[in-house]
Amino acid sequence: MADDHIRDPHLPEVHLRPPANWINDPNGLVHHDGWYHVFFQHNPQAPTHDRVHWGHYRSRDLLRWEPQPLALTPELGRPDEDGCFSGNAVSHEGRITAFYSAHRVGHPWQPVAAADSGPDGSTFVKRPQLLVADPPSGVTTFRDPYVWRDGDRWRMLVGAGCADGDGAALSYTSQDLAEWTYDGPLHRRADAAPSDSGIRTGEAWECPQLAVYEDGRALLLTSAWYQRTGPSHVVAWNGHRDSGDFRFGTATRFDHGPDFYAPALMRAPGGRWLLWGWSWEARDESCAKEAGWAGVLTVPRELTLRADGSPHQAPARELDGLRTSTWLKATRAQCGTTSVLGSVGPAADITVRVGFAGDTAWGLRIMCGTGSADHDDAGYLDLEIRDGALTVDRGHASADARAHVGAYRMPLPELVPDGEVELRIILDHSIAEIFSGSGEALTLRFYPAQCESWTLVSRGLASDAVDVTVTAHELRTPDAATAG
Repeated sequence: MADDHIRDPHLPEVHLRPPANWINDPNGLVHHDGWYHVFFQHNPQAPTHDRVHWGHYRSRDLLRWEPQPLALTPELGRPDEDGCFSGNAVSHEGRITAFYSAHRVGHPWQPVAAADSGPDGSTFVKRPQLLVADPPSGVTTFRDPYVWRDGDRWRMLVGAGCADGDGAALSYTSQDLAEWTYDGPLHRRADAAPSDSGIRTGEAWECPQLAVYEDGRALLLTSAWYQRTGPSHVVAWNGHRDSGDFRFGTATRFDHGPDFYAPALMRAPGGRWLLWGWSWEARDESCAKEAGWAGVLTVPRELTLRADGSPHQAPARELDGLRTSTWLKATRAQCGTTSVLGSVGPAADITVRVGFAGDTAWGLRIMCGTGSADHDDAGYLDLEIRDGALTVDRGHASADARAHVGAYRMPLPELVPDGEVELRIILDHSIAEIFSGSGEALTLRFYPAQCESWTLVSRGLASDAVDVTVTAHELRTPDAATAG
């Protein structure tokens, strides 16, 4: 969300971020004393990842966010003097306790530190002693604590890479949030070879997060990191409780886009699991320096489990409170034809339902600006359904040659003859978050020449007619929204 003095057309309106400079991982997501608190990695001085602090917003309704003072600041002479890196937070005994990675340049691992807030959760005092000063033997990468209440004790995961090549989520327990005992890995696995059919899971695991559901099922999220190339993608592990601990099975890709990383969980009132992720810039670093900002948090997502234990993602229901200026269009897409469905503002929430006959193919072109179906000089994003998947191609979406290109596939298991596919697309200037009705997600960034409006164009790709219904809502800025 931006202040009025920033006029960058690529700066999102409804996605949470500070007005300027750097943001990366969401941290410390917690509901405390009637407020949703979202902390995040933030460099308040420049749009670069350097000496990061913890920025902080809070909200009553997940729509309107109030900026708060910086929660954590690196301090010379302390273990965090080069950065207060990622972690999480809990609400306990009338205060928020934040757990974070204390970063020192040149140190191969990041010890676990903590800070406690006052009653309102707006200011923090760091604890004088580290909670975990050194990693266990055989661990070469160590960072990003995640703490939660498990029955009569507290538990903590820390992301790790091991000398034997395994990535791991290491487990600790505590009775008082102060003294911690190492229990061993909660889960670990070696990275798959590039030639293997299995999903790659990383040489080290960053930002481990665990959601435990009432029926005993669990979902572990880990962010795959590589020594040579750094952050890569997010892995979901379905699991369950087993004799008081957890067992995990299948690994799947959590988000199928190129620009999603380090998601963080929040246990919301009513038992919902909410999640925010970091969407980095898909352009050269020089672009971010020119713009004066880099990175954005995704919209909050509701995280549930499907029957097989795999994750189901959808935008949080509160996002409906930002909708305005709705229109609906139904059409039949004939083979080889294109037709304009309508236009919508730069921040939009679009639902598309596509009913197929025998041939399961259809395309949606999201054009920058208004115009005819053939006028695509200003750039466009192409979505194409066929062969059991959605392919999103941003090769023509950005005006600046320094922006990244590529096409990305999201599986659509519901795509069958005589079936229906539903897509929900959250567009916001330079970010698209796309969700399928079956709960898959794909996030990507792009930078069109201007972002005053989008025009939706239907493309008939099937050999027979396809029924298409589009419901489009413009999204108002959160400051103008009515509380839900």
